[in-house]
Amino acid sequence: MENYAGTMRAEYVEAVLDVVELIPAGRVLSYGDVAALLERGGPRQVGSVMSHHGSAVPWWRVIRAGGQPPSCHDAGALVHYREEATELRGDTGGGHPSWRVHMAAARWNPTETDFDRIDAIAARLHAAEGPLQPRPAEMSEPRGGLGA
Repeated sequence: MENYAGTMRAEYVEAVLDVVELIPAGRVLSYGDVAALLERGGPRQVGSVMSHHGSAVPWWRVIRAGGQPPSCHDAGALVHYREEATELRGDTGGGHPSWRVHMAAARWNPTETDFDRIDAIAARLHAAEGPLQPRPAEMSEPRGGLGA
């Protein structure tokens, strides 16, 4: 997913953006949902892709798990949510709006056809990246122990 310089690999960026393009109007996924569908990365990695590369896709449809819109994009996202009739909770007006997307109502539940598309995207990513390396079950003991 990341190369030695710490930048996102093009295959991962492309896969995240391809999944985001599948999310229908009025529906949302969390950053973690996107990572889970791809079986790679996590919320932070998806958030990084969206922050750096997401302007050409419906970025407002990928949000924090608590229903908050992308950071620093509340006003822009709210315009899109209203246009798409995305279910919201809370006060969207006034000087200090306290609203969020109603995740239970607005979270996208892909159809079988959608899952076929998502699986194809994930398969391309997995083929490009190779198999996941298994994580050790326990933290390894540093040489010489933890003492100073």
